[in-house]
Formats: sequence, structure tokens, C-alpha cells
Amino acid sequence: MNLKKEIAKYVPYNLQEGKEQEVMLKYFDTFDNLLTRENEFAHLTASAWIVNPERTKVLMAYHNIYQSWSWIGGHADGNEDLLQVALKETTEETGLVNIVPIMQDIYSVEILGVPSHIKKGSPIATHLHLNVTYLIEATENEETTVKKDENSAIKWMELNEAVEACTEPEMKLIYQKLNEKLTNDK
Repeated sequence: MNLKKEIAKYVPYNLQEGKEQEVMLKYFDTFDNLLTRENEFAHLTASAWIVNPERTKVLMAYHNIYQSWSWIGGHADGNEDLLQVALKETTEETGLVNIVPIMQDIYSVEILGVPSHIKKGSPIATHLHLNVTYLIEATENEETTVKKDENSAIKWMELNEAVEACTEPEMKLIYQKLNEKLTNDK
């Protein structure tokens, strides 16, 4: 697998994704350590847009750092297989084990600005997450568990409810895009 090639072959959904894909590829040409947090400017992350089989609901977590309802995801931490990262994060952050990628390909790409914050007692400087999102399916009847050091609640929400519940304006736009893609692909 060559992650740069995977991102390069991704067909952007809109102009914003096209621009972010272009910038991500420039980062690959500039840095050789995007897979680890050692790169304090930008590093790769993977997110999961977790949907029910009917594609009418998404699973959101109340994120402790951002104090907002959020998708599930995390850092690559050296793993170039970002789909596996998204699946691992889904299990770790929600407790779900019966999860299936709807497709193996990238569902969306985003560059996310991360403000400075404290994590596990250490200061983290403002930086970028070069994010790749995957579409994951799970059932609403499987029990979920909170990962207390990351989130304080997990909830299935209607597509529009998930956007409304988010308090981060830049993330609302991303969730709207993901939902739009979901409904357009039906």
C-alpha cells in the first residue's frame, strides 16, 4: 500500500476536497514523517463516519477535549493502513466489534486545524491533521461503551441531528458534506 498514491487517486467530492487533497500531497513531498506525531506541523489521522445499515443514522461521541459531538478517529501513529486505523479507533472509542467498512476506498479527505491544548498533562501546539475518512457500518442494537479518557457519551443520531449537535462550525461543514455524500450515494 502506498498512502500517497491512495490519496492521489481519490476523486474529490467538491472543490474544497480537491484543494485539501492537493495540499496534502504537497505535505507528502515536503515531509517524510507524516505518519507520526513527531511531525508537530502536520500528521495523518483517520476518521470513521459510522452509519447504520439503512444509512439514516450516524454514531457520534461527545469528545472531551473539544466539548462537542464528534465523529470517531485518531492518529496514524506509524500505520500507513488508515482504514485499519479507523477500524481500530472505532472499536477502542465505542466498544463496537461488529463493524464493516462499506468500501475499502477513501470516503473523504480533510485538513483539520487543531488548536493548542493540553493532552494527558502535556501541552500540544497548534497543528494540522491530514485526515482521511472511511465509511463504516454498524448496527444500532450493538452495545457501546465510553472511552473515558477520550469521550463522555456515545449516541446514534439522525443525520441532521448529528450536524446540529456539533458545536464546532468547521466540523459542521464536514459532517454536512459526509451526510450529503451518503444521501447522494443511495
